[in-house]
Amino acid sequence: MTVAPSALVPVPPLAARARSVGGSPVRDILAVTARPEVINFAGGLPAPELFDAEGIAEAFRAVLAETPARALQYATTEGEPALRAALAERTTARGLPTDADDILVTTGSQQALSLLATALLEPGDTVLVESPCYLAALQAFALAGARIVAVPGDADGVDPAALEELVVRERPKLLYTVPTFQNPTGRTMSAGRRAAVAAVAGRCGLWIVEDDPYGELRFEGERVPWIASYEEARDRTVLLGSFSKVMAPGLRLGWLRAPARLRRACAVAKQAADLHTPTVNQLAAARYLADRDLDAHVARVAGAYRERRDAMLTGLADALPAGSVWERPEGGMFLWARLPEPYDTTALLAEVVRHDVAYVPGAPFYAAEPDRSTMRLCFVTQTPEEIGEGLRRLGVGLGAPGPVSPTRSARPVG
Repeated sequence: MTVAPSALVPVPPLAARARSVGGSPVRDILAVTARPEVINFAGGLPAPELFDAEGIAEAFRAVLAETPARALQYATTEGEPALRAALAERTTARGLPTDADDILVTTGSQQALSLLATALLEPGDTVLVESPCYLAALQAFALAGARIVAVPGDADGVDPAALEELVVRERPKLLYTVPTFQNPTGRTMSAGRRAAVAAVAGRCGLWIVEDDPYGELRFEGERVPWIASYEEARDRTVLLGSFSKVMAPGLRLGWLRAPARLRRACAVAKQAADLHTPTVNQLAAARYLADRDLDAHVARVAGAYRERRDAMLTGLADALPAGSVWERPEGGMFLWARLPEPYDTTALLAEVVRHDVAYVPGAPFYAAEPDRSTMRLCFVTQTPEEIGEGLRRLGVGLGAPGPVSPTRSARPVG
């Protein structure tokens, strides 16, 4: 018997979390600005011309030629032993003693965030984040039904006193932080702040999720120890890493280092999500690490990125309105700027895009009341010359006055 379309009963609705959590404004902006003539400071993409494409291709060729059956087969959920061992060795060399069994390989570090949300969070649990915060982390925690609370901070990172007050009052499950070359601000949390955050976690009972996708992209200054390396936080810190910014994002290779109980829970969640990260990609990455000098490659990439950062810093004073302030990142991919009131970077974006240049408004990166005068600028995907032209267009789009003023200098944004 055929039922008339008008008599069909509607299907059940989507889950509440799917209805309440929106998409990524950054992805939406990238779709709008995909025209080749647009100089795009909006993306968080590494520079493709700097990928070691031949080295990666050779690693894949070697793996497929020598161990094709293994490379194309299912693998263990925890990850390929050779890759886990190599990651443990690199982590240990950077000051955090790590065994291969401490590592779970994930399909990009974004999956690690989703696994942690599944393993740690019940609907209604509180999560503490930086202000502003990495946008996709806000999405992951919101999809888990978490209540997200921003911790006040400044150019040195989250305020430890404010953090402790919030932990005591809100009883959160975790603090999420990108302490080195943060997305979106480019800030680096000082060693003193890291020690204080670790102490708060130890005193008050708190998981710390320490996300470090950009830490190897340092241009200047001294490396700061991971929060996970401080004694008070060792048994309660999850360290996330990724090859996306130092090798290639298309490999979709990330990892988490976590205490055994939490790591096992994440492995169970991963089994339900995708069984395991693609075997051939893992083996190719392990082969690349064995045959090539990744550190030398990263140094070359960081050198190019430093030139591009410097080009952006040089041109900002003429591009932004008088009274604007911005941060000078010591590495990473992003620069954060604040325009004077009453500028609203969300409202201005459409006009700016008409001049074939784009940025990301700062508002979506806030868990609480946003600062609508802020913007994120990615400086790594254009040459210094293109950055100069893009900043010229940005200045026209914003209506910034022409000559540089001595008062428009780079200052930390609090």
